Amino acid sequence: MSTRLRVLDCYVLPILKYGCESWLVSKAMEDRLQATEMWFLRQMLRIPWTSHTTNETVLHRAGSQRMLLRKIRKLQLDFLGHCMRKDDLECLFLTGKINGRRDRGRQRTTYLQSIAAWTGVDNIKLLRLAKNRMDWHSMVAHVTGYGT
Repeated sequence: MSTRLRVLDCYVLPILKYGCESWLVSKAMEDRLQATEMWFLRQMLRIPWTSHTTNETVLHRAGSQRMLLRKIRKLQLDFLGHCMRKDDLECLFLTGKINGRRDRGRQRTTYLQSIAAWTGVDNIKLLRLAKNRMDWHSMVAHVTGYGT
């Protein structure tokens, strides 16, 4: 099983995560990503979807835990910190400082608002943390659970 998990991590998940740094991950997308991760594990363990096996049982049998969404969030935070320290066009785009008229109705969730809601840190503090690399890496490690 450990070999299968390593193959999944090396060959399948990078294809799934391609370009994930710029995604706006909504609740529906989170559910789909978690369902996809569980589908991969069920396929590796040869557990049919008709067997009424809980996700916790599948995770226990695989000796694994849900990691896909955490990896995506870590990549997004690393990308945001990288762009904020560069101060280029990407920085202006991510902060939403583009001139023009807004659309009618409810405003769309921006990339920065999505990251701020997930981390629990407000936008201004998030931008200040991103400027200092050491503070940013420690915050990313704390939020995602990955050590530096």
